[in-house]
Amino acid sequence: MDTGTRLSGKVAIVTGGASGIGAETARVFAGQGATVVVCDLNDALGQAVVAELGGGAEYRSLQVTDEGQWADLVREVEAAHGKIDILTNIAGISGRDPEQNIQTTLTAGGLLEDQTLEKWNQIMEVNATGTFLGTKAIIAPMRRAGGGSVVNISSICGIVGSFANAAYHASKGAVRIFSKAAAVQYAPDKIRVNSIHPGFVDTPMTQPGHSNPEIAQIRMDATPLGRFGTPRDIAMGCTYLASDEAAWITGSELVIDGGMTAA
Repeated sequence: MDTGTRLSGKVAIVTGGASGIGAETARVFAGQGATVVVCDLNDALGQAVVAELGGGAEYRSLQVTDEGQWADLVREVEAAHGKIDILTNIAGISGRDPEQNIQTTLTAGGLLEDQTLEKWNQIMEVNATGTFLGTKAIIAPMRRAGGGSVVNISSICGIVGSFANAAYHASKGAVRIFSKAAAVQYAPDKIRVNSIHPGFVDTPMTQPGHSNPEIAQIRMDATPLGRFGTPRDIAMGCTYLASDEAAWITGSELVIDGGMTAA
């Protein structure tokens, strides 16, 4: 694990921290001196990440769609550590059938005409409402701390359309605009809110698609830098926006996509 001081003395909450981008963000944050609270519903993987990080890290089970759990989390973290400086809302779902090991169609999660209201609501609740609830819960503690940084993971699917699940696009577009509104509202409190927009990154979420050579090739061909992203690529963006190096950045969109949306 790389070590540094970019986040020295800061207290960070990382949702979706048991795997993928969330786990790597927790690793980088801890390596840069932050006290990290890893949150997820996969307790076994989350606790394994914390054990890997060692001192200065802890695990909390969190359902991001539950406002009461958010209230309990921020109250307990602030009481234990005296403040909260960073929140990264990384937890999210794609809407794909969780039993699907290999994506068989270009459109992950089904076409719009086949979308059920139940699945639409589930995707919106986790990806958009979860981000809202986390950001809402963190405002008061960050105000007491004199400011802070909220980093919300959106997607290039929150900027452009594609063959992906329409509900996923809608949820990530909501995260994008929500982040801008929150940034403007809480700038007087020195609370910065920014969104990150990953392209095709190798994570457990994208594995079913990337396991299909045809789909993987289509995605690779659309990425000018010629490789899929890694969780670390995104974690380093989170680290920058969470750090004091980004002190004059709020309401921005950091696109990390290997050039896909530039082509």
